[in-house]
Amino acid sequence: MSSPGDVPSEILNRVRSVCRQLPESYEEPAWVGVRWRIRTRTFAHLYTPDVDRYPIYAPYAAEGQEPVVMTFRVPADDLLGLTAPGFPFFRAGWGHDVVVAVLGDHSDWTELAELITDSYRGMAPKFLAARLPLLPPLG
Repeated sequence: MSSPGDVPSEILNRVRSVCRQLPESYEEPAWVGVRWRIRTRTFAHLYTPDVDRYPIYAPYAAEGQEPVVMTFRVPADDLLGLTAPGFPFFRAGWGHDVVVAVLGDHSDWTELAELITDSYRGMAPKFLAARLPLLPPLG
């Protein structure tokens, strides 16, 4: 089982800074890594997967280091557009609307902040989601 310490602090702190701004969201340890929730619903999950146990992540390991990934929810209309080009996004092997982002030096943190916020928006009660400013569509 990995812990938040298994994720590089610079990545963990970037994700934290986005999630802390979302109304009533909270952070907690997950079965692996750390997750952010609204009520009892997870909208972002950050972890370092074991590539031996989960070989789907093996192509993203670099120089013997396991990748750092984040899962989040995406509206059905945006799923194909986000995952079709491939790296750094792909569909998770579970859930109809779950995407995996491989994180690192290549990450576009502005885009990731928008994706995390959209995931929160989709999981939060409507009255909390309405407190967020609308963002222009990605594109």
